[in-house]
Amino acid sequence: MKVHIGTSGWGYAHWDGVLYPPATPPRARLDHYVRRFRTVELNASFYRWPPAATFAGWRRRLPEGFQLSVKAPRGLTHARKLSAPEEWIARIAAGLHELREKRGVFLVQLGPGQQRDDARLDRFLELLPGWVRTAVEFRHQSWQHDEVFELLERRGASYCVMSGARLPCVLRATAPFVYLRMHGPDPDHLYAGSYPHESLGWWADRIREWNDQGREVYVYFNNDGGGNAVRDAEALRRLLG
Repeated sequence: MKVHIGTSGWGYAHWDGVLYPPATPPRARLDHYVRRFRTVELNASFYRWPPAATFAGWRRRLPEGFQLSVKAPRGLTHARKLSAPEEWIARIAAGLHELREKRGVFLVQLGPGQQRDDARLDRFLELLPGWVRTAVEFRHQSWQHDEVFELLERRGASYCVMSGARLPCVLRATAPFVYLRMHGPDPDHLYAGSYPHESLGWWADRIREWNDQGREVYVYFNNDGGGNAVRDAEALRRLLG
């Protein structure tokens, strides 16, 4: 099966005793993470985009076969809202290029207040280098439209499937790969709770269906509280064998 399962981030102090031994220094947390998982979603890049040299350092540090997916900077997605993206795209491409064979997917999460603008999204995707595999997460309901899905398909970008409080759960595949973000099962709060076995089993069936269609699947758990993301990711991996 072509499935990559991991968590959104790795450097949580409250994962002491769950993912890494208590009192593990922050610089050593990634070393423990890669012993348990083969992919991770970098979220720190949302708050501050790292220099290209940092991406090169991660490439050297990560084991063979590891996939690092990277979240787009909020300066591009939330401040500019994808307008005039050329300068940002140059910086992003320089960093992602350094990951080379360990590059996963570039995640573009749009803000909850950003309403549908097909022309702006299309222009942004057109400007991205063709070698950047991209997934787009839409938080505003206006984007849930067949014409948007067709736009993504035309540009080879993946619609980000979401599970989480008050988020639309649309099982739509628009690219040769599916990008799935698990924001927690709590119906009222994002990033909270642990997925029950039955729910993970349902998602495992969906992942098998996407695999049967020939699609690669990336799954990241973002319910980090109490180490739930770690346990749920490992439970899903066991269900998929």
